Amino acid sequence: MRALVLAAAVAGAGVGTGLAVPGSALAQAESGRSMSVPVAETAPERYVVKRGDTLWDISAMYLQDPWYWPEIWYVNPNIANPHLIYPGDVLYFSYVDGKPRVSLERAGTVRLSPEVRSSPLDGAIRAIPYDLLMDFVGRPRLLDKDQIKDAPYVVGMRDRHIVGTDYNEIYGRGLEKPATGTRYNIINVGKELRDPDDGDLLGYMGHFAGLGEVVQSTGAVIPGKDSIFGMKRDEELAHIKVLEVGREIMQGDKLFPATVDIGDDFVITLPKNEGVLGQVVAVVDGVSVGGRYQVVAVNRGKQHGLEPGNALGVFYRGEEIRDRYDRVDWMRWTANYDKVRLPDERSATVLVFQVYERMSYALVVESSQALHIGDFIAHPQYGHRDAGNTVYMR
Repeated sequence: MRALVLAAAVAGAGVGTGLAVPGSALAQAESGRSMSVPVAETAPERYVVKRGDTLWDISAMYLQDPWYWPEIWYVNPNIANPHLIYPGDVLYFSYVDGKPRVSLERAGTVRLSPEVRSSPLDGAIRAIPYDLLMDFVGRPRLLDKDQIKDAPYVVGMRDRHIVGTDYNEIYGRGLEKPATGTRYNIINVGKELRDPDDGDLLGYMGHFAGLGEVVQSTGAVIPGKDSIFGMKRDEELAHIKVLEVGREIMQGDKLFPATVDIGDDFVITLPKNEGVLGQVVAVVDGVSVGGRYQVVAVNRGKQHGLEPGNALGVFYRGEEIRDRYDRVDWMRWTANYDKVRLPDERSATVLVFQVYERMSYALVVESSQALHIGDFIAHPQYGHRDAGNTVYMR
């Protein structure tokens, strides 16, 4: 089953140099033959997949718009999982019946029968950088409201401490019986995230407070129960030693597993809902602007047709200006200025990787301008494409 967190590539995002597409292939495209997707001018004829590559960057190497990747990827039914690509695999670009296609030769030899691996994702490249998503999932900094309601939490400190720091000891409630040595990230719940459309609560900002390791689990002493001295042990509490702190640990801070399974990867796609329209409501790390490889929250989710792997455009709204020139006599200025609204420009592209009912998290995979809280998100083919002549360009 696909996890909500789509997953990412091995750390890094480099794409090695390949051979340019031969003139004959480009001639096929330019001769009037059907082209289903816009191919990049520098698409290599042959490319050897390398560690650190991501599917997004490989797609961008072949296509002007990487979300068209499923339309040119040749799926070989004779391979166990034809969607997975591994370092050492060779990709070949060609035209078949006038349409671009990328086919695969597995590293070593072409495998004509399914191959069994210890894990379906062992060594496979991911759609976006793996380390970035692991950091986000393990130390969540944008929290869905249901995560807050159900998450275990810090119930108290040892030795009457009011706040916890490194090498203090704390107690976690709601963890049941975690094994000794299990590690948890301690997350402080911050400000609310509300939908700018209707003011409804979407979630909360999360702040990394610390990392703790379970020493042992023991029964909680609950006053007022029928037992010796009027007290009874009836609920498991986890005794946790604090190993690392990011800020003061407070009673009520939430506990999330430090080791998480981010699940299967996803396919890069366009949203099925072509009319999806929303806003960026938060940028990870509590800043108001963001760039490439930062995580953002948007106020659209499952009920709006979003799925993990959807590409979305981030746009800044065109300014409204006054046209100072007379359209009849261009040499004469006029006092009756016409109002003109400049086009909306796409300043970034994000890939959705975790989807809830009314909100989603997405990774910025390319940007030509800094994006801001309040910028709107839409189908990536909406509006104008930014020229991308700033330092934010990928």
